[in-house]
Amino acid sequence: MLRVLAVDDEEPALGELLYLLRADPRVRSAEGAGDATAALRRIGRALEAGPDGDDTVDVVFLDIHMPGLTGLDVARLLAGFARPPLVVFVTAHEGFALQAFDLKAVDYVLKPVRRERLAEAVRRVHDLVHATAVPAGPTAPAVPEQIPVELGGITRFVPVDDIVYVEAHGDYARLHTDQGSHLVRIPLSTLEERWAARGFVRIHRSHLVALARIDELRLDGGATSVRVGDTDLAVSRRHARPLRDLLMRRAGG
Repeated sequence: MLRVLAVDDEEPALGELLYLLRADPRVRSAEGAGDATAALRRIGRALEAGPDGDDTVDVVFLDIHMPGLTGLDVARLLAGFARPPLVVFVTAHEGFALQAFDLKAVDYVLKPVRRERLAEAVRRVHDLVHATAVPAGPTAPAVPEQIPVELGGITRFVPVDDIVYVEAHGDYARLHTDQGSHLVRIPLSTLEERWAARGFVRIHRSHLVALARIDELRLDGGATSVRVGDTDLAVSRRHARPLRDLLMRRAGG
């Protein structure tokens, strides 16, 4: 079972998050911290105690906008430790998904926090903690995450890893794979939130792209675009610089 630290400077939001976390049967304990300084002190005790100590923290649910150090600052500091806790960002702002992915966050949950969405984040953390705790040896191959799509009365399950990019269609989204496309009744913003930790990045209000499938980044007369397979997709001015920086860091690392 998971030992959780939740960090948010807004007391009502922190209380609600802790209530939902403690109600999850996979959570052994959930503590709260009202700012980054208190969170770092608590995490410091956990790191000193070691993975088998009573003060261990498996995952930190981090707000981003806080006075002083932000949640992004805390995640950068944690990345410098040998065995830091996992990180899930919980924020009211969509625009930090690129940075969250760059910091190897497990998930990116938008406020107001929905019970089912938080449960999905807890499941991801639980699976990762369990996977790292299993001794080496023969195991069944991991089943890739899939998304159900309806096609002529038949439900197909498309692996998320097969999706190259996603196109917004109002309250729907069109999933583009190498084999074709599928329309699902899920808003693009929901998929952006759900798949941020899987390497999907928002490049435009109409497009979400798998970072690993970007072949080229093009600059032409002030306009930016990316090449994914045989398709060119425009990159909005807002997303151009963060995307370029992320691609350069990825190529260099």
